[in-house]
Amino acid sequence: MAIKQLVIFKLDDEAFGVDILQVKEIIKPQKIIRVPNTPPAIEGVINLRGEVYGVFNLRKKLQFPEKNIDEITKMMIINVGDMDVGFMVDEVSEILRIDEEQIKEPPEFVANVHRKYISAIADMGERSLIILDFEYIMSETEKEDLKMFLQEERGKEE
Repeated sequence: MAIKQLVIFKLDDEAFGVDILQVKEIIKPQKIIRVPNTPPAIEGVINLRGEVYGVFNLRKKLQFPEKNIDEITKMMIINVGDMDVGFMVDEVSEILRIDEEQIKEPPEFVANVHRKYISAIADMGERSLIILDFEYIMSETEKEDLKMFLQEERGKEE
């Protein structure tokens, strides 16, 4: 039996998962430099140890109500295609080891989250967990806007 590790995070009272292999690091929120004229879910950029990362607000993208950053808010740096992006989440609650046999295809209809963002559903008996696919959470426009802005910011540093 193959075991998969998931990073479990929350938005409001809903728990979601992401494959641990996609997660570069989990950090406290950093000072965000706002980016003008970008889609609403792009919060801006951060400079973390000399690397510039775009910051994406999952609450906005998944249409959760806005919430202030607090002491449990986290930022997950996740690999999306050819770049690493910071995703704001309410909380990172645990690292879960789950048998791959418990991971199922998503149903045709899933409440609260657009289906294309879901890579799978983890069936753990008493609870189920939505595993998000971060490749599809960001639209192509959002990815391109962020890439262009990051290139401009990196050009300023040189």
